[in-house]
Amino acid sequence: MKQVLQDMREGKTSLTSAPCPSCTTGALVINTSKTLVSTGTERMLVDFGKASYLQKAKKQPEKVKMVIEKVQTDGLMTTIDAVQSKLAQPFLLGYCNVGVVSEVGKGVDNFQAGSRVVSNGPHADVVRVPQNLCALIPDSVSDEEASFTVVASIGLQGIRLAEPTLGESFVVTGVGLIGLLTVQLLRAHGCRVLAVDFDESKLALACEFGAKTCNLAKGEDPVAAGMAFSRGRGVDGVIITASTKSTDPVTQAARMSRKRGRIVLVGVTGLELNRADFYEKELSFQVSCSYGPGRYDPAYEEQGRDYPLGFVRWTEQRNFEAVLDMMASGQLDVKPLITHRFDFENATEAYETLSSDKTALGILLEYKGAPESRQVRTVTLNEGITFNPQKSVVGFVGAGNYASRMLIPAFKAAGAQFHSIATSGGINGVIHGEKAGFAEATTNTQAMIDNPDINTIVIVTRHNSHASFVEAALKAGKHVFVEKPLAVTRDDLNKVQEQFQANHESGVTGHVMVGFNRRFSPQVQKMKELLESVNEPKSFIMTINAGAIPRDHWTQDIEVGGGRIIGEACHFIDLMRFLAGSKIMSVQARRMGDAPGVAVTEDKAAITLGFADGSFGTVNYLANGAASFPKERVEVFAAGRVLQLDNFRKLRGFGWPGFKKMNLWKQDKGQGACAAAFLGAIEKGEACPIPPKEIFEVARVSIEAAEQLRSQ
Repeated sequence: MKQVLQDMREGKTSLTSAPCPSCTTGALVINTSKTLVSTGTERMLVDFGKASYLQKAKKQPEKVKMVIEKVQTDGLMTTIDAVQSKLAQPFLLGYCNVGVVSEVGKGVDNFQAGSRVVSNGPHADVVRVPQNLCALIPDSVSDEEASFTVVASIGLQGIRLAEPTLGESFVVTGVGLIGLLTVQLLRAHGCRVLAVDFDESKLALACEFGAKTCNLAKGEDPVAAGMAFSRGRGVDGVIITASTKSTDPVTQAARMSRKRGRIVLVGVTGLELNRADFYEKELSFQVSCSYGPGRYDPAYEEQGRDYPLGFVRWTEQRNFEAVLDMMASGQLDVKPLITHRFDFENATEAYETLSSDKTALGILLEYKGAPESRQVRTVTLNEGITFNPQKSVVGFVGAGNYASRMLIPAFKAAGAQFHSIATSGGINGVIHGEKAGFAEATTNTQAMIDNPDINTIVIVTRHNSHASFVEAALKAGKHVFVEKPLAVTRDDLNKVQEQFQANHESGVTGHVMVGFNRRFSPQVQKMKELLESVNEPKSFIMTINAGAIPRDHWTQDIEVGGGRIIGEACHFIDLMRFLAGSKIMSVQARRMGDAPGVAVTEDKAAITLGFADGSFGTVNYLANGAASFPKERVEVFAAGRVLQLDNFRKLRGFGWPGFKKMNLWKQDKGQGACAAAFLGAIEKGEACPIPPKEIFEVARVSIEAAEQLRSQ
């Protein structure tokens, strides 16, 4: 398949080949026929990509503050790497897609192969979209017309918030693509409409759709126009679909509104509001969220949990359906809005037009390639690569943020031979795989695991998939490196351990290693060296300023992420196990008590471990601290001496003969050394750098700690 990408660092728009996405539970795979370029949103993204670093910073002052805080806690070089990595992530353009379903996932009931659907899929000739973000297209609505469904739903949601009634007077400020659709939908509600804009051609279209107009370019006063239009009473409502840094549209809306009028912001404007304008009239002001209820709710969008119709009449999917019904009845006419058509293969020309022609409205991309030619599951990224089978030939499963920023560079620096990178969506594998030097990208993960040319599998996916991928790789006789955690449930952990033991009993000696990188960091290695001379029990305090993560984030989902104790605190359980050098004999965990307004309490907990040699320690894993405070602190008390490690940058010793400090210019949590140790052990035929018994021990203790917290 091919997909349109926007480089957010240098501003280049490109058409990239990638494997077609695999079909997942609750989703549809769709062969695209038409997509619509959203001239407002996509022009803003393209312009942002082309902006200088300084201009980008000015546009996102809240991000600048976050960067400054990160410099203070993690150091300048680490922060620069993080910012550059973020900007290097291409953006998938587009959200107005029409096509024919080729495959449906488990749990999909209302769609089938061959269904013609609209979705919020991107500009790609094959897309995978969750079922609640799709809608069936009536036979009387063409593909071109249907491509306007999603942008029209943005305007419709703003209208629903404004609650217009028959005969009311409404103003639409900014009649670009969404504004002109909003004009028509308000007219269909039986409202009188005044359109306000600077562009004469767009106002002419608004006039064709039954609106009165106010041309700001001619110096016409929008407030006076609104008052005249409402017969001196003030308009009943204003829907702002403009995109500007100015606060004028909101100020003007307030001044032209009647007492208790409604103002809804659909677009983007400045928000320096004058209290008096709103107070005296008791005006309501609301910001509309995209296509409607369900937007940005993972349970609705990703897991397919629909809202009950009796309680939430209009969800984003039902808004799509309403717009399509309006098109079918002829009450919504989008044909006059089409200004340009481009073959998908010439998509970059469409974006040149988007940037150069500010009058462009409906820019359509047409997909003419045969559907079967798009359904390619594996693509070549780099030609002519040969592999030495005596060394690690690596296949990666997953290409998310951590994989692309940390693990892939770490394995590359350690000399890994990159064969294949597998993802379910396809495009991320291409983006990161081509740059890193992988031979191919695929969406057929099992075929990659079974490939006899690959002897090592690295797994960096969502936590609930780790155990099944590890088990599959072990069955295929591969060495396995899996990012933590090894498993999120006892059953999954038992299956992995049973397969590992079965392999070794049958003479298959592949390594299994979890990415517990902190024990490989240079400062922790120094701590371990110093502690080797201590012949008495040690006491540990590990303070983790983990930072808040929303309750609906996948890492907080017990079934998907396993929760933050299993998914993240396991790092520190392993680190304490390594520094103690002794088996964990007991675990006691205590979390914050339930409290109003605290959505998650499991990630505010203390975990105390007891070791066979008499050592003990506590992991204080806390998500309720300040971002400006260092994220990780490790303290060890032993034999009248103390070691203190701050954020993997500053190590200090107190009472240690010949050692006072070890500071680093750049934070080093050991990812590079961890990957190098794993690959080195494989190539030299040495034991796994982390003994398997410790890997399984830490996994069980992490699960036990989480279970204790959940029982409180």
